[in-house]
Amino acid sequence: MAMPVSKEKIYHSPVLLSETLELLKVQAGKIYLDCTLGGGGHAGHILRQSAPSGHLIGIDRDKEALKIARERLALFQDRISLVQDNFINLKEILAHLKITQVDGIFFDLGVSKYQLADEVRGFSFKRDGPLDMRMDKREQVTAALLVNELPLGELTRLIFMYGEERWAARIAQGICQARQKHPLVSTLELAKIVTDAIPLPHRPKSIHPATKTFQAFRIAVNKELESIGSAISAAISSLAPGGRICLISYHSLEDRVVKQTLKVLEKGCLCPPGAPACVCGEKAQVKILTKQPITPSGSEVAKNPSARSARLRAAEKI
Repeated sequence: MAMPVSKEKIYHSPVLLSETLELLKVQAGKIYLDCTLGGGGHAGHILRQSAPSGHLIGIDRDKEALKIARERLALFQDRISLVQDNFINLKEILAHLKITQVDGIFFDLGVSKYQLADEVRGFSFKRDGPLDMRMDKREQVTAALLVNELPLGELTRLIFMYGEERWAARIAQGICQARQKHPLVSTLELAKIVTDAIPLPHRPKSIHPATKTFQAFRIAVNKELESIGSAISAAISSLAPGGRICLISYHSLEDRVVKQTLKVLEKGCLCPPGAPACVCGEKAQVKILTKQPITPSGSEVAKNPSARSARLRAAEKI
């Protein structure tokens, strides 16, 4: 039986913290929006640095994460507004709070340590639990539904597209064969099927063999990539001039969406290359501050191995 992991152990290492605070230019009295609050690790430092009157709005889809963050940020209860929702709805959330503009916006994309550590959530291939993977338990689609009901071809495409897994076809075939015997309901059972499907000489040594497949199902269940680009655009429109946005991603699919969205917003003009004059009327909205993504230092990765794939990008509202 897995031993419980303490909340403090889960949340003590916000990724790329000093770099994020510097790029956000956190100042006293400003308003900040944390679109992926999680356990409140970054939020706590933003609130300390923006004291005594800075305000933070925290959004998260996960009810349990919000509960833990509320406890962790109790000292700042007069300066926080916490909302359970999808960050795609950030403009509506700000309107409901009667806030027209914010001074800084932060996204920490991907799954949280809390979600991975809680076997009941079904995110982990190391802890046995139900095949769930929902960040918001109010949603209907679970990993078990996809694993047991998608046809072979769709399973293969899902694992290949969202997991960038070269052995997607073999893994999908293994899943289909296994579910003919009985429905797949366990995370460890799925992890074993995935591992067995990958030829032994080709199993990755630096990560668990099921890492990419679990990533693929998590992304599909939560429709993660579908909302990132639109949320960034909505976030930029909610920034005050000179305000900044920082985004941390953990795999190439997320980082690609972040990079491309910021480039489009920096370019502004949507006219075809070579057009004699701009007719679209679109103007640049941001200045990108990170031409290359910022990555964790060797010392940070040594202290927090889960930070190894993090990529931080930032931009300033024009």
